[in-house]
Amino acid sequence: MARRSLVFIDVDGVLIPLRERSATTDHPPIGAVTHAYGESGNPLLHRLDLGDGRRLLALNGELVWATTWMAEANEVISPRLGLPVLPIVAWPDADEEPAPGLHWKTVSITQWAAGRPFVWLDDEITDADQRWVATHYPCPALLHHVDPYLGLTDAVFATVRQWLGQRRTV
Repeated sequence: MARRSLVFIDVDGVLIPLRERSATTDHPPIGAVTHAYGESGNPLLHRLDLGDGRRLLALNGELVWATTWMAEANEVISPRLGLPVLPIVAWPDADEEPAPGLHWKTVSITQWAAGRPFVWLDDEITDADQRWVATHYPCPALLHHVDPYLGLTDAVFATVRQWLGQRRTV
């Protein structure tokens, strides 16, 4: 059975940018979260772009949370964005150190992907992560650094759609 590529999504700096969204970005927010703190106690939830859920669902990929929010991503973020409950990458114990220069999520994401093509959207991806995945992962992967001050933009979605379109299924 053919399966879609995976799309790993971080929250902070990706879905919740570090600065307020404004009309000057290439994709102004479609709506605002009415209760900024809500049950999560997070004062930055109003920075979510409610249209991002629709745009993520429209991607030809299987969405997966790759965030320290863990289950809270499904409890707090998914309902606000209109996303279903998504699988969550389990992170290693804090005692395990990554290779020098490598992001602590990189190896876990490639293990979770288990030989499937994937996109990883994160604001902390570096050239070291790109090189490590290119050398150690057997399938195509797009590690896309998201500007943490802008979050997801039209340009990010266009890049991901194009990459996924080149890999219909595996």
